[in-house]
Amino acid sequence: MTRSVMDRRALFATGAAAALLAATGVSAASLPNRGGRLRMALSGALRSDSWAQGFGLFMQVARQGLIFDTLTEIAADGTLRGELATGWQGSADGRVWHFDLRNDVRFHDGRPMTAKDIVASLELEGEVAATAAHQVRITLAEPAMDLPFTLCAPQHVIRPRHAMDAGIGTGLYQVRRFTPGQQLLADRVADHYKGTSVGWFDSVELVSIPSEPVRAQALAEYLVEAADLRDPKALVGFDDIALLPSPRGVTHAVSRGVAMPAKTGQHRPLDNLRAAERWWFA
Repeated sequence: MTRSVMDRRALFATGAAAALLAATGVSAASLPNRGGRLRMALSGALRSDSWAQGFGLFMQVARQGLIFDTLTEIAADGTLRGELATGWQGSADGRVWHFDLRNDVRFHDGRPMTAKDIVASLELEGEVAATAAHQVRITLAEPAMDLPFTLCAPQHVIRPRHAMDAGIGTGLYQVRRFTPGQQLLADRVADHYKGTSVGWFDSVELVSIPSEPVRAQALAEYLVEAADLRDPKALVGFDDIALLPSPRGVTHAVSRGVAMPAKTGQHRPLDNLRAAERWWFA
């Protein structure tokens, strides 16, 4: 297939089109490699975005599995597990929940995470109260047997109560540069509570590209490793690009230079928004 010759300098002259996430569509045949920058081209960014508002795909990826963590997460195999929470227990009617928290977590500015940060972060129909330094009680206005599942969503990320809107989280990557509606550049935290078993990229760059054809072109021209797409026609026939989760139901496309686990999450695009945490360069 002949690739079109879009002028890369013109496309990225503003610096607002420099990357996406990475994915490959094939199970990794080797152990993960550490290093490199994952670049993703994403839709949904606005100039009005901030760490407190804006929930297009760009900011969802920026928040979840990148800058911030949530109490729970959906693993690639679809199971629910704790992230900042180590365990939870709900009442028989699903109205009162107790969550135990990790006690070894620090925000990117070095301050420890406590139950008070959970109280400040969660906005639920009910009451969130700290019952100990690393335990919270959530009392809901209405029963919710699926609350642990609900709390894994990107709108429930945990922020520091002393700097709620500063882009300071507990995630695997910390902000180096953030331009609302345009670009996020984040670096891997050297000494993270998750250790070295996840988060293999040295840095991750998200770039806002509103036009889907331009996102596809950026991927075809090797300017990014991943992009969110709904219409795969522009990339059909590119053997070095995987259409995921399947060619008939595409939500994103990824360079095959990126490796991933045997299973990837499909609840949301880009491995449940956690590609930066789970993928690596082959």
